[in-house]
Amino acid sequence: MLMPKRVKYRKAQRGRMRGKATRGNSVAFGDFGLKALEPGWITQRQIEASRVALTRMMKREGKVWIRIFPDKPVTKKPAETRMGSGKGIPEFWVAVVKPGRILFELGGVTRGLADEAFHLAAHKLPVKTKVVARVDYESH
Repeated sequence: MLMPKRVKYRKAQRGRMRGKATRGNSVAFGDFGLKALEPGWITQRQIEASRVALTRMMKREGKVWIRIFPDKPVTKKPAETRMGSGKGIPEFWVAVVKPGRILFELGGVTRGLADEAFHLAAHKLPVKTKVVARVDYESH
């Protein structure tokens, strides 16, 4: 599972996801990308499930880039605990995603295979997505 090796602060505040992504919003490495259309938190398990779906669909053909990383800890208090007594312990890690962010990229595959693979991967994610191509990509 993806998670940071070390962090400056063990617990983080929830924050808010206003506006569109200004960084990581264009296909940079591969030919096709999976772009988020709405804001949300994507957990380390969802990222891994999507990655497995992509690589299985491609059958060791082409290359996959993961463009998001879960670096925000989400805390939870134990069940049936009284109010107060501080914040809970970190339970899992999430990547904060804004609309326009490229989540995954594929290279070395055809448009049809990329569409199918991204369709499977998108089912594992909690945000709406769409498949985009590199700006200078022309189909052969």
